[in-house]
Amino acid sequence: MKNKTTKVLFVSFFLFSFFYILLFVLIHFSFIKKYQYNNNLLLSKIFSVIQEQYPYLEEEEIIEIINTKDLKESSSFLFPYGIDIQKDSMSLSHKKILRNMLLAFFLLFFLYFICLFFLLFLSRRRENKKIKEITHYIKEINRGNYALDILSNSEDDLSILKNEIYKTTITLNEQALLLKKEKETLKDSLSDISHQLKTPLTSINLMIERLRGGEEMTKDEREKLLMDIHRKISHINFLVHSLLKLSKLDANAVPFHDKYYKIEDILYEVKDNLSILCDLKDIEIHIKGEPSYTLFCDYKWQVEALTNIVKNCLEYSLFHSNILITYETNEVFTKIVITDYGSGMTTKECSHIFDRFYKGTNSSLESVGIGLSLAKSIIEKENGHIMVKPTLGKGTTFTIKYLK
Repeated sequence: MKNKTTKVLFVSFFLFSFFYILLFVLIHFSFIKKYQYNNNLLLSKIFSVIQEQYPYLEEEEIIEIINTKDLKESSSFLFPYGIDIQKDSMSLSHKKILRNMLLAFFLLFFLYFICLFFLLFLSRRRENKKIKEITHYIKEINRGNYALDILSNSEDDLSILKNEIYKTTITLNEQALLLKKEKETLKDSLSDISHQLKTPLTSINLMIERLRGGEEMTKDEREKLLMDIHRKISHINFLVHSLLKLSKLDANAVPFHDKYYKIEDILYEVKDNLSILCDLKDIEIHIKGEPSYTLFCDYKWQVEALTNIVKNCLEYSLFHSNILITYETNEVFTKIVITDYGSGMTTKECSHIFDRFYKGTNSSLESVGIGLSLAKSIIEKENGHIMVKPTLGKGTTFTIKYLK
């Protein structure tokens, strides 16, 4: 039986009933034995009296006479010999034995049902106590008190219900904490967006005021202002899109469509995305690895993450240098290593490189300090981990491991 309470009740009832049946049988045999003993004494007395009165009768004849007489006939038949079965002490003892036997059986049955009722009462009382506890727990949960440890090691229905309520409590608590975290993340994201948009919007507003103010300026000066406005608007557009991506990742609102893709295909698309920047600094990107190796991931998001990392390497690389990307795989993880041979960074810069809006000393003016933070979030969503090892004046190495 799966229900432990029912099992315990059943076993208790079985043992209790077995004990009473055994007791009933023992008492019954005790009374029967006593009755037979008393009956034998009575027959022996009758036999002796008849044998004294009729010495010529054989034992078999006397026994046959006694056995053929019913109670009334035996009474009238034995009365002349001084034996009154109705008043004889042994006959009265017979009746007393029968009466005591009936009384004992009545008491046994009475006690049996009393004990059975008491057993059921205790079981019902225990269930009512658990129901009250569960009701109390539910009321506490409704008040927002999730710090309730109501786990039970028993296996009865009510204990299982308590355990399920505990699991539900934990789930509700986790959901409440997650909702709180999401609200805090949204608040931080809005604060970040507000902070990052404030400076370019102020600059755009000032430049527009100059254009509207009627201030005398040449055509070249106007075109330069318009180009600055266009560049800042593009910067704002890129910033907003990046922040929205980060916010979605933080809120687990980004669906990842994972499949097996060739790592080589991902890396060559990253290389194509950065071809213009490579040409501007005359930097060559080298990719080395087994062409057949694959990675289980979302292709689009991994391209974006790796593009941001390699772009950071380009910003820190010296002109006419190289960037090396190698990849390998084993039974535990897939590893991608990106190495630049640029100016490198300090240990202090390395500790903040994945922070949002952090910009290193050698970063470009166009950098907003969000690319590596976005890359880290994407990689971690894909069961990956990224590490950075800088060497000041020699370059930086990014190591990414995707657990299988």
